[in-house]
Amino acid sequence: MTTIETQAAADAVPSGKRFYTLAGRYGTFAAFLALILFNVVFTPNFLSLQTLNVNLTQVATIVIVATGMTLVIATGGIDLSVGSLMAIAGALAPMIFMGTLFPISNMPVAVALALVLPVVVTGLLGLFNGFLVTRFAIQPIIATLVLFIAGRGIAQVMTNGNLQVFRNEGFQFIAMGRVAGIPAQVILMAVIAAIAWAAIRYTVFGRQIIAVGGNEKAARLTGMPVPRVKLIVYMISGALAGVAGLIVVARNSASDANLVGLGMELDAIAAVAVGGTLLTGGRANVIGTVVGALVIQLVRYTLLANGVPDAAALIVKAALIVLAVFIQQRAGKS
Repeated sequence: MTTIETQAAADAVPSGKRFYTLAGRYGTFAAFLALILFNVVFTPNFLSLQTLNVNLTQVATIVIVATGMTLVIATGGIDLSVGSLMAIAGALAPMIFMGTLFPISNMPVAVALALVLPVVVTGLLGLFNGFLVTRFAIQPIIATLVLFIAGRGIAQVMTNGNLQVFRNEGFQFIAMGRVAGIPAQVILMAVIAAIAWAAIRYTVFGRQIIAVGGNEKAARLTGMPVPRVKLIVYMISGALAGVAGLIVVARNSASDANLVGLGMELDAIAAVAVGGTLLTGGRANVIGTVVGALVIQLVRYTLLANGVPDAAALIVKAALIVLAVFIQQRAGKS
């Protein structure tokens, strides 16, 4: 076979794979631009600052939770408990600054505790998930199913099933406040995503996450602390779910353990999958996750703005996950 024939054969073989690789790499961004173009043409007042503010504040919690989910999935795991952990954090915070958990006379101290303690608690619960995965070798989907079921029940027991209504400007700054005109929750979202991106790209821990998800056995043989890596990513996922829970209750001026974080698992997993992170592990695309979350939010906004029931967004999100996984599989097999 001549050199020209060999090159031609090499070019012919990966053509299908090249298409799906390009689709996996740029498809999410293309969908994002397509949604923006559609809304510019068909949705009234889409280019207004109010619309931008609504979409950014609505997507902030998805991005925060999905960032932690990205790290977990990159190790080959999954975290179904994030919505329930949001409910626990959202139930605990008002109990602290309202004095129903324990009396605190100094309100600034109470607010500080309400912002920190729930995140610590959900981080420890995330560590519990990681402990089940690493110590008892329970499959992640089963291990995190424990708190998916029990976590919301814990939040309901904490509040006796009652709605907690409050008004506390110090606590609510995390959701309602602005810094240089930018919503505080959007800044928090950007900072968390940027830290996660930098950690994956530039730190040893980031490389360990990818190595564990890519080939756990090989990672163990090279001396990597696989259990510790998994424990940390589940703890981070739990802590970020707690942060998102604080934002939700602060934004609503109320905490309902039945509703806070409901369905967030689907949103976070969809954002990760659509963003290009392999659900089998070995890759973490934090920027893709952010864009994926924006796509999910824009899909929901587009449907609502054009008179389509909100329930239809669930069908679309499920379809996006299926499409993203299909593209990943085809890119790997082609």
